[in-house]
Amino acid sequence: MIQIAIMGYGVVGSGVAEIISTHKQSLAKKAKEEIQIKHILDLREFPDSPFAHIFTKDFNDILNDDDVKVVVEVMGGVKPAFEFVKACLEKGKSVVTSNKELVAKKGAELLAAAQKANANFLFEASVGGGIPIIRPLNQCLAANDVDEIAGILNGTTNFILTKMIREQMSFKDALALAQSLGYAERDPSADVNGDDACRKICILASLAYGKHIYPDNIYTEGITSITLEDVEYAAAWGGVIKLIGEVKHLESGKKDVFVAPMFISHDSQLSSVDDVFNGIMVRGDSTGDVVFYGKGAGKLPTASAVVADVIDCIKHLDSRKYLFWADSNGEDVEPYENSVAAMYIRVTQDKGNAYETAQQVFGNIRRLTRNNATANECAFVTDEMSIKELRAKISQLTDNGVNVLNSIRIGDL
Repeated sequence: MIQIAIMGYGVVGSGVAEIISTHKQSLAKKAKEEIQIKHILDLREFPDSPFAHIFTKDFNDILNDDDVKVVVEVMGGVKPAFEFVKACLEKGKSVVTSNKELVAKKGAELLAAAQKANANFLFEASVGGGIPIIRPLNQCLAANDVDEIAGILNGTTNFILTKMIREQMSFKDALALAQSLGYAERDPSADVNGDDACRKICILASLAYGKHIYPDNIYTEGITSITLEDVEYAAAWGGVIKLIGEVKHLESGKKDVFVAPMFISHDSQLSSVDDVFNGIMVRGDSTGDVVFYGKGAGKLPTASAVVADVIDCIKHLDSRKYLFWADSNGEDVEPYENSVAAMYIRVTQDKGNAYETAQQVFGNIRRLTRNNATANECAFVTDEMSIKELRAKISQLTDNGVNVLNSIRIGDL
């Protein structure tokens, strides 16, 4: 029998406990050991829980219990999760987490602590919820040089954009609906500002390329400026708007990493990933494009990924799975201003012709049209150029009396 502990009894933590208690026999067959939950750490009271007798508010009950071999961290955030997880690893306990913020910000340090103690630190559920991506990227695609990873990594924003596209709901109304259905938090800023997607692409980039990519070094743009006018122009262009986290391996060896809304062509597999679903495309030099699809969050999908990691830890109690990346100083991340892309730009001009002004500034552009556009409104797509050049030309538009309403990157996926 292997005894484990769970730190945090929220949505995911309670799901982990539920799966372990209701699937005892099948999990025992897979792990070759019976799994027993010995402690659950939470500051709240759960008197009606079937696990009420094993709750504790003292982390030391877990840390100092030599019978506990695997610890599940599902508290969220960095404090006190980082201190607790590191202490467990240093004690030789393997740790499983779904905490994307922890892995994105402290992954290199925790992986090093696990390596030193001959323990495992696994985090399949930190990206994509129940979608298997960490293990396939680390193992199944190991023979590939990964050229690019791009994905719809946040279900909340994808739900909002889907409602805007399909039902012409405003951003504000779609967000309110997402909150009422439990898809968005009361404070949705981490989702709609792109922070959640940023953490996830950092984890995938770190794993794929072997050096820690820190969120603070990544250009991150959310969807709060997207309007129904932009949605209509995306349709006229031949695609949809999606919030994409992307990393590309450049010839220089540096990585082009960012999170931003993009026009995605209907020809792309990611264009049809809708509602709360996630889609992650891995572009390998041998396999070509491989896409992982499924619900990116939710109690049981995420908990199932956590439990799968628990089983993996139990199978490797006396050995380490090779899951590791080195720390870095951010020098291998290409500045976003050097990133190259075409751009959709929507403008108005009170005096003069906005399209003619745009042609003078950008040269070759493709004009887009939509029904019921105002007389002075203009939208167009530029040729590819660096973000630095694009920003300079947008400033020229402003200097020539053009009001720039929005700009959205064109995806090549």
